[in-house]
Amino acid sequence: MKKILFYSVPLMISMIWLILTQETINPISIKGPAFLKFYLILVLGFYASVLILQSFKGNSSKTMFYFMILILLLGIVKLIKGLIIGKPVGYLVVILIMEGVIILCQPGVQSNPKHKPI
Repeated sequence: MKKILFYSVPLMISMIWLILTQETINPISIKGPAFLKFYLILVLGFYASVLILQSFKGNSSKTMFYFMILILLLGIVKLIKGLIIGKPVGYLVVILIMEGVIILCQPGVQSNPKHKPI
């Protein structure tokens, strides 16, 4: 439960920024530069929290992996929307590629260390 709260802090910070500056709670509805600011706050905050948590415990968790996938999916949804309406999406593509590489470089997630491998 602590991990979920810890990983949700960057989400709450980015949502507060979104509400205060864009006056909406829907990140998909905002325009390109504002979405990139929101997305960078979310991504950089999340990965900073991952680094902080891993420096204390040193292991990956399923919760971290699920948050990574959800953040990546948010970016992919906005990328598809931008492609459909013909907007430039170059910066978002670069961020998504870097995020995908980071996800692929994560060590395997262990479900339960007490179980023996098959």
